Amino acid sequence: MSNTPSTLTAPADTPHAPLTQGLVWLFAFCCGAIVANLYYSQPIIALIAPSVGLSADAASLIVSLTQIGYALGLLLLVPLGDLIENRKLMISTAVVSSLSLLAAAMTSQPQWFLAISLLVGISSVAVQMLIPMAAHMAPEQSRGRIVGNIMSGLLLGILLARPVSSLIADHFGWRTVYFTATALMVLIIVVMATTLPRHEPAHRSSYGQLLGSLAVLLRTQPILRQRSLYQGLMFATFSLFWTAVPLELAQSHGLSQSAIAVFALIGAVGAASAPIAGRLADAGHTGKATTLALVLAVLSMVVGLLPFGVSVVALAITGVLLDFAVQMNMVLGQRAIYALDPKSRARLNAIYMTSIFVGGALGSVFAATLYHSGGWHTVAMVGTAVPALALLAFCWHGRQAHS
Repeated sequence: MSNTPSTLTAPADTPHAPLTQGLVWLFAFCCGAIVANLYYSQPIIALIAPSVGLSADAASLIVSLTQIGYALGLLLLVPLGDLIENRKLMISTAVVSSLSLLAAAMTSQPQWFLAISLLVGISSVAVQMLIPMAAHMAPEQSRGRIVGNIMSGLLLGILLARPVSSLIADHFGWRTVYFTATALMVLIIVVMATTLPRHEPAHRSSYGQLLGSLAVLLRTQPILRQRSLYQGLMFATFSLFWTAVPLELAQSHGLSQSAIAVFALIGAVGAASAPIAGRLADAGHTGKATTLALVLAVLSMVVGLLPFGVSVVALAITGVLLDFAVQMNMVLGQRAIYALDPKSRARLNAIYMTSIFVGGALGSVFAATLYHSGGWHTVAMVGTAVPALALLAFCWHGRQAHS
């Protein structure tokens, strides 16, 4: 690794206090609460848009700008975890997040709400600073299990944000969603300030060198490229399913917004795969577990191609299996990339999560078009093909490694 960006370092990292089980669960809670900020607006944009003066056509910009902001934060802020003291960086980012959410709850100007949505996305990347820090604190022999436990909190935040947002907005109005999210972020800031240890990275490079090293890492780390590809394809399927399934439930089964919100809760079962994946990785079974996750993702979407595949029960089965597979593969990938270079974990995570974001964004973009053009059958066909590509790539890379 002599030619990697980690050469721009000081001798050693700052030592940490032991990562207790209580701290692990606090990390998981913080991850879930922070990442939820990205998803609160998605099911309620039809309520937000007229209230702040946006047209129906422009309403989707709320979601798009939040996602664009998150992508910018991944590329521009997360790598700073390898350069700036982590506790201070995360607290500062969380403060910006809380102020952004409060501003969103109070503004009535369309241009301001869109600008704030961008800022909400940028500041929500604190979650991707927290995970590498936890991986750095974790002992090597249990790193996969610990990351898996924390990632279960992140997945719960992703899956619960939409139904919780829908239910709050239905009963108390959409602004209450943002006020509630603000209060939760204030709690997160207090938790971070009182529980997080200091971590001073060993790097002594400039910010420009730090960003330039992203390309070096991507070029010199084949495992990073491979795991990013697998999970990007998996998350494309995840977003495709969860963007299209509310349309199917509403149009074909007549479910209300609240009923769809309850349906979304079944996806939380998939969070159980994170600790399992971590333990398998710690035991040296990453290859077998990856195969299981990719095959399970393919099979989950095949259910939609069966005669009963559009029933509510079948859709629920698909959701549980798919979420289980996607979460398992995500943790396996993180466990693999964090082992590449301990001093570059923030940047490795930034690249990995950017690939996931790109895949998820593509899945969301094409979901409605696929559904309206061919119904659930078309969604299921594409949803089967995408993780199948990841499985084929994994098998090909495996053969290349053993040839």
